[in-house]
Amino acid sequence: MTVIDRDTQTAWVPEAEEAEDDMPLSTRLSIADTLTLGNATCGFMAVYFTTTGVLIPHLTGSEDGGMARHSAATAVMLMLLASIFDLFDGLVARKLRSSAMGAELDNLSDLISFGLAPAYFVVTWGMVANDAHQRVSVVAAVVVLLAVVLRLARFSCVTLRDGIFQGMPSPFGALTVISIVLLELPFLPTLLAIVGVAWLMVSRVEYPKPRGRLAIAMLAWIVASMGLLASWAFAAPGGELLLQTGCALQVVLGAVIPLFATARRVNTFRDHRREVRAAQR
Repeated sequence: MTVIDRDTQTAWVPEAEEAEDDMPLSTRLSIADTLTLGNATCGFMAVYFTTTGVLIPHLTGSEDGGMARHSAATAVMLMLLASIFDLFDGLVARKLRSSAMGAELDNLSDLISFGLAPAYFVVTWGMVANDAHQRVSVVAAVVVLLAVVLRLARFSCVTLRDGIFQGMPSPFGALTVISIVLLELPFLPTLLAIVGVAWLMVSRVEYPKPRGRLAIAMLAWIVASMGLLASWAFAAPGGELLLQTGCALQVVLGAVIPLFATARRVNTFRDHRREVRAAQR
């Protein structure tokens, strides 16, 4: 509604209407934001399937090995799907546009899918595994969650050179944590490996951003991982061996990339020192 002021002959617009008209387009959801919300939805549904298909049947004594395997596989597939959404929302935002909320939505969604969901998976493992210790596994889960929180907060505050992440990216870290649990190693090595991944996420080790061929390779790896999970869930011949192999490869990648990054930094530092010495001569 518009009212004319007789003294000034100017139009007065109520604040609510004025605020609606002046709302910038940048605050409306974009295509990239929709993908980001898909990421958050997948993370929540992963928690749901872990609870209803694995944890509750175990607590009530009505667990079915096949159903628990299906639910665990579904939860992990949803986290993998969340990582696909996370991969594409950045690509779409660069090609098209992103709203002013894009960065905040991305951090909040990543916290659900790659912080809460894997941490909850670790807690559930600590409750259903035969040789696990529930309270210790809860501590490990909290360490994972806090590592993701700190990593996302630092990502919002620190400006790095283009093309790199500082610390293991949270999607990669979450999938590595899940792979460690699915390997079904003894409790202590599993616990140490989970804490090690959490440390890598908050470390200063540099990881390349998934762009170009690397993005295609990552997408192919995620799709292949979904296939391995499906073969395991439906008890396909050799499915368990294939899943164990895929999880082992994920863990090896998580361990090898920091070694290559560290070696590259050491070589760069040595080259810089040689150049300084040569300039001083």
